[in-house]
Amino acid sequence: MKNKTVVRSMDILNLFIDHSALTFQEIIDLSHIPKTSVYRMLISLEEMGFVEKGKDSKYRLGLLFLTYGNLVSSRLDIRQIAYPIMLDLHEELKEAINLIVKQGDEAIYIEKVDSYQKVRLYTAVGRRSPLYAGACSRIILSFLQDEEIESYLSNVELNSFAMGTIIDKEILFESIQNARKNGYTISNSELENHTSAIAAPIFNHRGEVIAGISIAGIEANYQNEKVDIFAKKVIDAANEISEKLGYLI
Repeated sequence: MKNKTVVRSMDILNLFIDHSALTFQEIIDLSHIPKTSVYRMLISLEEMGFVEKGKDSKYRLGLLFLTYGNLVSSRLDIRQIAYPIMLDLHEELKEAINLIVKQGDEAIYIEKVDSYQKVRLYTAVGRRSPLYAGACSRIILSFLQDEEIESYLSNVELNSFAMGTIIDKEILFESIQNARKNGYTISNSELENHTSAIAAPIFNHRGEVIAGISIAGIEANYQNEKVDIFAKKVIDAANEISEKLGYLI
């Protein structure tokens, strides 16, 4: 049974994925947690170094997260291997480049390069999405073992996030089949309206899909011949990362 205080504390910390700084009242409004509970938890989180209160009376993530973040980063070999390849791809295409890994029935973004991307996208490091929604998530789903895919499709409830989210299981299965045939998948307005992404799978030395890499940006840039160009680029990048992880192409 989950500890209610711990769960609520995590709910507060998760607010900072999308917000760099929040006032006490904003935390209450966004979390829907009673004022007295928020107050107690913020004091505890501040004492432990998870959050800090600035002179502007706004709360931010504490320096302790830098320590944890550096530890996690140093232990994610795939992130270290992928980053320079992602950087080169971003420099060439000027589109956002995302790296995502599977965590349960979800995918989590562990790296992003978007210096030249003027429009803020749904994707952000630490953000999660279901495996069926978005190119980068679905590319991982598409290359799981057949029995894993069957089990997932049997149990998942498809919910809409944006106007292009796939909510029909037959269409989802068709998308998975196309991804396996083409080596990439594409999404349009699935997690956020008017955005697109093209993703390819990353494999480990055992031939298991362990991550996905995507090129993402505004939907208008992902039309006609651009699809073939971006698809080839992202497949080449994914293959290069896979090779460095010991996968024999």
